[in-house]
Amino acid sequence: MNPSIHEQPLPYIDLLPARPTDAIDLVVIHCTELPDLAMAREYGERVLHASGTGNSGHYYIDRDGAIYRYVPGDRVAHHVRGHNEHSIGIELVNRGRYPDWWDSRRQAMTEPYPPEQIDALRGLLAQLRGDYPNLRHIAGHEDLDTALMPASDDPALEIHRKLDPGPMFPWGEVMGDCGLERWRG
Repeated sequence: MNPSIHEQPLPYIDLLPARPTDAIDLVVIHCTELPDLAMAREYGERVLHASGTGNSGHYYIDRDGAIYRYVPGDRVAHHVRGHNEHSIGIELVNRGRYPDWWDSRRQAMTEPYPPEQIDALRGLLAQLRGDYPNLRHIAGHEDLDTALMPASDDPALEIHRKLDPGPMFPWGEVMGDCGLERWRG
């Protein structure tokens, strides 16, 4: 059974590059690192690029398991460096390191992912496998963007730019039946 997906296209989706769906071979799991879906939507609507577009995943899954599509799969969303053209980005609402993303003293990610959210993710992954015949791999944002950057509290210290979905994400549970291989670079 396909999960219920709420269509909420971002205002600039027509400005995102189109792509053939057979180009999609990777799903990237993110967490929003924001307190709620409303703030994640606000961040997604921000225009950050000369093209008139911003940074956003394709899908957002709220803590209660509700799924929202902000960008259709036949459009390239800006969600991970170097892999946007061939991937689908799924954002899970989770505080992550919010609001101190780059403070070296606040790098712990301790919010668990609720069962409803993980169940919705598993259902969405099953649907995506059917929708995209070349979909083979799954990765965390942290697997693909391994860049270091100066910490905001002490520029002499380097921290990871991206840590999501983080240590609380239940990879074992998700990988058990997702039918995808974990990306290994």
